[in-house]
Amino acid sequence: MSNLTNRVKSIDRRLTYFEKIPTVIYEESSEASIAVADEIADLIRKKDSENKPTVLGLATGSTPVRVYDELVRLHKEEGLSFKNVITFNLDEYYPIEPNSLQSYVRFMNEHLFDHIDIPDENVHIPDGTIPEDQVHDYCEMYEQKIADAGGLDIQILGIGRTGHIGFNEPGSRPDSITRLITLDKITRKDAASDFFGEEYVPRRAITMGVGTILEADKIILMAWGEGKAPIIQESVEGDINESVPATYLQKHDNTVIVLDEASAEKLTRINTPWLLTSCEWDDKLIRKAVVWLCQKMDKPVLKLTDENYNENGMGDLIASKGPAYNINIKVFNELQHTITGWPGGKPKEDDKYRPERAEPFPKKALIFSPHPDDDVISMGGTLIRLVDHGHDVHVAYQTSGNIAVFDDDVIRFADFVTDYAETFKMKDKKAQSLFKEITHYLKTKEPGQVDSPEIKEIKGLIRRGEAKAAGRYCGVPEENLHFLDMPFYETGRVKKKPLSDEDIQITVDLLRKIKPHQIYAAGDLSDPHGTHRVCLKAIFLALDKVKEEEWAKDCYVWLYRGAWQEWDVNEIEMAVPLSPLELTRKRRAIFKHQSQKDRPLFPGSDTREFWQRSEDRNKATAQTYDDLGLAEYEAMEGFVRYHFR
Repeated sequence: MSNLTNRVKSIDRRLTYFEKIPTVIYEESSEASIAVADEIADLIRKKDSENKPTVLGLATGSTPVRVYDELVRLHKEEGLSFKNVITFNLDEYYPIEPNSLQSYVRFMNEHLFDHIDIPDENVHIPDGTIPEDQVHDYCEMYEQKIADAGGLDIQILGIGRTGHIGFNEPGSRPDSITRLITLDKITRKDAASDFFGEEYVPRRAITMGVGTILEADKIILMAWGEGKAPIIQESVEGDINESVPATYLQKHDNTVIVLDEASAEKLTRINTPWLLTSCEWDDKLIRKAVVWLCQKMDKPVLKLTDENYNENGMGDLIASKGPAYNINIKVFNELQHTITGWPGGKPKEDDKYRPERAEPFPKKALIFSPHPDDDVISMGGTLIRLVDHGHDVHVAYQTSGNIAVFDDDVIRFADFVTDYAETFKMKDKKAQSLFKEITHYLKTKEPGQVDSPEIKEIKGLIRRGEAKAAGRYCGVPEENLHFLDMPFYETGRVKKKPLSDEDIQITVDLLRKIKPHQIYAAGDLSDPHGTHRVCLKAIFLALDKVKEEEWAKDCYVWLYRGAWQEWDVNEIEMAVPLSPLELTRKRRAIFKHQSQKDRPLFPGSDTREFWQRSEDRNKATAQTYDDLGLAEYEAMEGFVRYHFR
């Protein structure tokens, strides 16, 4: 019996009172993906033993990639055969050529089919090249092929921010079948990064219908990351609603939702478990519950009463840790102690209740920035404060960020070099020739086409120059700016290479060179393109290699957020308040990244500019502290400590 099946059977029903679909939660998405792959492999082996084909409904996107990796491994290392497997993919953009970078034909070949022994005739993916007047008949034929194969044994699903499954957008009927549909604006915006611009995303797609999906014997929907948490909560705990097509899965009697901890964080059993059962009240859970109660009652911490606790599912907390006065004081003091205007520690002061040590002072602080602007976007105020306090501040830009530069910026900079040479009578024929090559290439470049090495280099130099300008503005010496250009990123595409030993060693070498007392790293894992997550993993793996070295034993690691999300106040362990002037200085540092100003190439789902997102989140954090009854500040940057030893 597979790990996933065991997990489903062992679900504690007391904790899932509000959940209308069986839901299993794994610590990491990699562990969950392996469990799903094992479930598929078990079915294939069982069907093979019965001399029957296995019929799989497959999905694309980042969610199932690790599942496909594990299936390939099982094939190559453990002899899992796909000769008797028939597959039907959920959807495909329309129109699109099968060899296009963004086509799902190419995706499936690259991630699965090219690496296993499945017969070509057993693979079915909607055809994005069918003439429009033939699409209706083609879709009926697709349905018939599924039926002729005996129906889907397992259907794999991801979920979009709109709650779509496949490309069944809000408004799709529960009995819908394979058809041509128009993509929702949010779906197209989410796909923009793959197509290097929303304007290049096809407006339509061919998709299996909700009814087709619901006819599968078993459905497994997977979701990873904090960004999926709200729609997962709505799909699993909300009522069936055509505006959230995933809720139709509540009608299916053999569906399982598979999550990592991040995507499960809004479910009641994770977010507010005290509403379901008695809890083991440790300090972390008490603080989370009290902050939640304050926000629910619209009261500051010190005004909560025994009745407030008792009437909101927290009676056992009062019984074991009460009265309310004691709990309130405890949590108030904990929150108060997170606030510090001295992120590097305040010298010659009692640091017992401060988040950072007083000594040594000054400290060496190493700030890791996944892209060349994450440092100032997410912790620019703290960075400036560290410099102002005299600390030896270093910034490590982990990737070049070169894919996030518009082609027009390349022409503008290349044009400048050419004009500069002409103005100063530098007859550099090579520069002029290069400019002509670049402009010709960009004029004939197809949407989503990978840049030439020269253009990637120029885009990287643009990002590097902006980072240097921001560093100078913040007061960081240029020799303290480190451009790592980690190899995993350098594909010229949104899809990156796997993290390599070389990436990790680059990080290890820098750590050993600087021997920092403080490390700041991006814990902003909702970055939709995954770069932040990979960069953080590289840091964690590097720290594991150096953790026994003498300098590492006296090193604190602080995780920041801001570009894509913010820490909840109950999670924050160091809150650095910013004055109106400091917030302005932070904004000016962000503005030095001109190629990302006004309209970044990959904005994600948030239409605000990065500086606006950052300021709004910083102000909201400060407002939350104020609402809880603590000091009122203009803005705050929040950090959570990571313990690596």
